[in-house]
Amino acid sequence: IVAFLKTGSAYYAPSAAAAWMVKAIIDDSGEELPVCAWMEGEYGIDGVYLGVIAEVGSGGVRQVVQEPLSDEELAGLVEAAEAVKAKVADLEQISL
Repeated sequence: IVAFLKTGSAYYAPSAAAAWMVKAIIDDSGEELPVCAWMEGEYGIDGVYLGVIAEVGSGGVRQVVQEPLSDEELAGLVEAAEAVKAKVADLEQISL
């Protein structure tokens, strides 16, 4: 794909992922896809959007699929959530 598309190859994966999500929504399939979802207690994390696996249907994300994680993986996910929350807090301090 990279050789064929050359400078436009970076668009292939994101556009394919978006098309896959749209199909899951239109078909109301409940397919498990990697998405950015609002966390409401999953993995012990609240109040932040994170990249996780979720069931996707006509209403969007149905539920986050909590895959078993090692202690190291869970610690990394929690660390990522805290980093996102910190950046959001930084943005809230900006006056426009």
